[in-house]
Amino acid sequence: MKLLAVLSLLLSLLPPGGRQLQTAAIETNSSQSNAMAVSWEPAQLVNGSPCLFRIQPEKPLKSLSGEWQNRRVFFDFDAVSGAWYGFAGVELETPAGQHSLALKFTFATGARSSSNYSVTIGPGIYRRVTLRVPSKFLEPDAETRARIKQEQEVKREVFRRTSKERLWSGSFSAPVDNITTENFGVRRTFNGKLQSVHRGLDFRAASGTPVLAMNGGEVILAQELFFEGGFVVIDHGQGVLTMYMHLSQINVKAGDRLAKAQVIGLSGGTGRATAPHLHVGVRWQSVYLDPAALLNLRLP
Repeated sequence: MKLLAVLSLLLSLLPPGGRQLQTAAIETNSSQSNAMAVSWEPAQLVNGSPCLFRIQPEKPLKSLSGEWQNRRVFFDFDAVSGAWYGFAGVELETPAGQHSLALKFTFATGARSSSNYSVTIGPGIYRRVTLRVPSKFLEPDAETRARIKQEQEVKREVFRRTSKERLWSGSFSAPVDNITTENFGVRRTFNGKLQSVHRGLDFRAASGTPVLAMNGGEVILAQELFFEGGFVVIDHGQGVLTMYMHLSQINVKAGDRLAKAQVIGLSGGTGRATAPHLHVGVRWQSVYLDPAALLNLRLP
């Protein structure tokens, strides 16, 4: 009877909109009840998906933290709904199946507890394409190889950044008002030789189109690179980065604090690009995520 009562409580806390709910706690280290409803968006996760976890506890919490795919999930409390929200993502190489979300929390009374929840990930469907680019991008000379190596170190250092402070607010918006021409996750063959995975989203954008920040944040890189061309990286906090490539003009510099929809530069065809367009990338703690899915995600 006690089990049925707990299950009834959890079902009553199911959020609207058909979101998925996982209620099977398999670990606890506290004598205090830790019943809570755990749901996520999108309801059907696949490899490459961004994700918003929603935790609705039965009793007030003082703090909440999570671990998902060996990465920390930062949770923020929403006083209006009484729920805790944490942004995360699913790595593109993640196999389909059951994966664990580990939660650690402290109640308002000071008591501590932890629980694990099983989350189902399905297989994403990504197509293959063949492209042709100038041979210099596939077989660079010694001087260019040295430049590429140096730029890789610059990017590696920038991508290490994971700040606890949340700089974004609300849902992310498109950087240009135009259609997309290439989706995330596409397997690509260049000149019949080099295979890679498209880890971003391409927008149709004529040279000189204003490019907008997808949300509030801080610029942590703004410079011309060999492959990316005009390149801007914005840190949105809690490990979330957005990247903008092939810009013909950069209007910001590292250290600038930006508001959502602020102009960061102009689109172009610089770097390894077959034609002028805007390539947008999204990273969460070293994991590339589908920008199109992020734009459809409702964030508090």
